[in-house]
Amino acid sequence: MCDSEDVQTLQRGMNFNLNSDYSVILMSQRRNAPYTDCIHEDEITIEYEGHDVPMFDPTIDPKSIDQSLYTKSGSLTQNGKFVKAIDEYKSDLRVAELVRVYEKIIPGIWSERGFFKLIDYIKKDSNGRMVFRFILKESEVEELENNSSTRRMRPRSRIIPTVVKKEVWERDGGQCVMCGRTDELHFDHDLPFSKGGTSITAENVRILCARHNLEKSDKIQ
Repeated sequence: MCDSEDVQTLQRGMNFNLNSDYSVILMSQRRNAPYTDCIHEDEITIEYEGHDVPMFDPTIDPKSIDQSLYTKSGSLTQNGKFVKAIDEYKSDLRVAELVRVYEKIIPGIWSERGFFKLIDYIKKDSNGRMVFRFILKESEVEELENNSSTRRMRPRSRIIPTVVKKEVWERDGGQCVMCGRTDELHFDHDLPFSKGGTSITAENVRILCARHNLEKSDKIQ
């Protein structure tokens, strides 16, 4: 994940404009996750909870404080930057912010979910405090060219559910089923989605390294 984003570490869950082309968020649907993120039943919409104020005072629980648009110094928080981008998008002042999403599957293992458009937010009560809920819709952008601002477009495959990814990861031992590599891994449809393959069962999903995934493309093997 850090190699893909060309950073040494990603310590924040929300990273507005991490580079000139897109923002990055880290999400989790695990039971012990600090925030309540979810994927809607349509499988292409993410609802992502905004982030709490930093815990500067150990006697104050951030979960008891409303999520804020501004820091104490008056600058925008990550919540504020996301909200500003949405307001400008809804006012036709800019295109929807492109967001690359990574999801925590098991401790230490993150899976890229792809690119989404940041299109809306709501502010709602959660256990007596106000939190932001950001709405992101799956984008037609599959990947970005490394040395160009041009976006390469191709039809997106349907999202592979988290529970399926976890099952596949454990079944395949966290390595490419073709060569055993443990880096630059992808969850791949055995029968491509474009040719009728499904995303909702582990039987049609496997782990491939980047090289074997690119070699396969949409071919049926």
